[in-house]
Amino acid sequence: MIRKALEATGRYAIFLKAVFRRPEKWKIFWRQLVIESDKLILSSILLVGVISLFIGGVLVIQTASNLENPMIDKMYIGYMVRESLILEFCSTMVALILAGKMGSNIASEIGSMRITEQIDAMEMMGVNSAGFLVLPKVVATTVLSPLLMLLSLALGLLGGWIVVEATYIIPPASYVTGIKAFYNGFYIFYSCFKMSLFCFMISSIAAFNGYYAKGGSLGVGHSSTKAIVITSILILFADLVVTQLMLY
Repeated sequence: MIRKALEATGRYAIFLKAVFRRPEKWKIFWRQLVIESDKLILSSILLVGVISLFIGGVLVIQTASNLENPMIDKMYIGYMVRESLILEFCSTMVALILAGKMGSNIASEIGSMRITEQIDAMEMMGVNSAGFLVLPKVVATTVLSPLLMLLSLALGLLGGWIVVEATYIIPPASYVTGIKAFYNGFYIFYSCFKMSLFCFMISSIAAFNGYYAKGGSLGVGHSSTKAIVITSILILFADLVVTQLMLY
């Protein structure tokens, strides 16, 4: 098992070396980058937005139910909701959601091209198939994913505010005050950095598994599932390491 893991890590490193070669035609690269940005990032806005709205509302209700002590200022509910969204949900939880959506999309697309021998045909024509197919996906997800994190944060806070206004579980003014209190801008950078790192892992690992898919249509499904499982585990591990290095 350890030997297989080491072999897979070595192949992954060689794969990344091929991916990050200089594009042969920049015009084609930029065109593919726009296409992949739309397919992978813009298409995820609705999913991320809806989940963030509801999670923000749920966090307000749960936090308020656990802070019923009259000695505790209600503004701390807004503060705790904001910190929970910034530090964990808007980066790690959203990345785990995107691992299922983007990861399966990338792995199945590239896996299908491998099974139907389209990648073999590209290599016979002298095209760097790894760079041509994977580099735009990796760049699009890594560079633009922090925008999804910021959108998730904004909609999560909005969802909490809607619940506060609708139920008056706490005074709306206290919620807004809590959102503004004790703001630390480094946490935004920390969360954006995590989001970029996680999405790089999602796109590269999913592409790697799809690129080396084998076994017909069943192999494509297996590579997609494998990519999602491996990426989810590595995201949680990377979250632990990055948090230890950047916050402690």
